[in-house]
Amino acid sequence: MALRTRPTQFPNLASRIVTEQITAASRLVSYLTGFPVQPNKAIVGANAFAHAAGIHQHGVLQSQITYEIMKPEDVGLDSNRLVLTSRSGRHAFQVRMKALGYDLAGDDLQRAYQRFLEVADKKKEVTDEDLIALMSDQDAIGETAYELEYLTVMTTLAGVPTATVRLRRGEETFTEVGTGVGSVDAVYKTIEKIVQSDHQLLDYIVSAVTGGTDALAEVTVRIARGPQVFTGRSASLDVIEASARAYLQAINKLLHYGATRSATERLTAQV
Repeated sequence: MALRTRPTQFPNLASRIVTEQITAASRLVSYLTGFPVQPNKAIVGANAFAHAAGIHQHGVLQSQITYEIMKPEDVGLDSNRLVLTSRSGRHAFQVRMKALGYDLAGDDLQRAYQRFLEVADKKKEVTDEDLIALMSDQDAIGETAYELEYLTVMTTLAGVPTATVRLRRGEETFTEVGTGVGSVDAVYKTIEKIVQSDHQLLDYIVSAVTGGTDALAEVTVRIARGPQVFTGRSASLDVIEASARAYLQAINKLLHYGATRSATERLTAQV
């Protein structure tokens, strides 16, 4: 971006980088690594083109170059922010998602739209940040993946948090009850009772997608089995639900990788 914004300062330097893909590339790296982008990160951070101070807002309104030496569109941010609500149709949702870099169709579109409606029914407006966070739930491992079907957590100030979890895997359902030192710990230990997977929890990160008490909670979980690390991410208006779904997504990836690796090793041994 220095080369693009200051071409006269670098007359003998150039690159073939498509800068309009920088934001999308940053989101992809964040998704694959499980590490969120800091709000104050230059160019791709949430605050890069945000102006809270009155003098900044006045300056940008008078002349954009006052505080923005580059345009949001130059790094892949769409300045046409279409506000989505529970009354927004599937087409408006699809158009907005395409502007954000998600080309959805068929079953993928239907699943994403249903998740959008679940959030839109509870929030007045669904922001771009909310939509991007919702897409973290769309990883599909296959028919053998565990799905969260039921979850309830009971906790009191002086009591022991207790979770009841029901998972579905294909045509089978599994229900277990467990306790923990906290609500999330109780949910995770109960899920472990069902899946019985040998792994280590490396990271558990919770962040609010937007401001306010109705903000989506985005949870990132990283688990490991040996040298292999698997990441799960989920967003929900309920932090406990998001935590359970993120953990389950990571476990599904681990189990899928283990099954695929075992099949490959058996095939190699036969050869």
